[in-house]
Amino acid sequence: DVQLQASGGGLVQDGGSLRLSCAASGFTFANYAIAWFRQVPGKEREGVTCIGRSADFKYYQDPVKGRFNISRDNEKNMVYLQMSNLKPEDTAVYYCKVVRGGNDYWGQGTLVTVSS
Repeated sequence: DVQLQASGGGLVQDGGSLRLSCAASGFTFANYAIAWFRQVPGKEREGVTCIGRSADFKYYQDPVKGRFNISRDNEKNMVYLQMSNLKPEDTAVYYCKVVRGGNDYWGQGTLVTVSS
């Protein structure tokens, strides 16, 4: 079974940093792009960033450009999201996602809270 498990969230002050991790299993990890999304209660889930199969492709949404960095380790089946200069508006539950066989698979989410 495809499984994704996000971790690393927590409470951080405005301007602080966190690193999120996404552990993947149940599929050939190196063959798939992975994305991070985030969701604030009452709002739609929004894409944040994604990384290609070999990390040669990375995309960031404008609100996080220059502050977030996505990376992956295909030997460990891990994707990381290094978040710096965090702002209160980054507060959300963060999810990792893979699309495989036309289906979306989501991790359980990890809460990031940025206090002002």
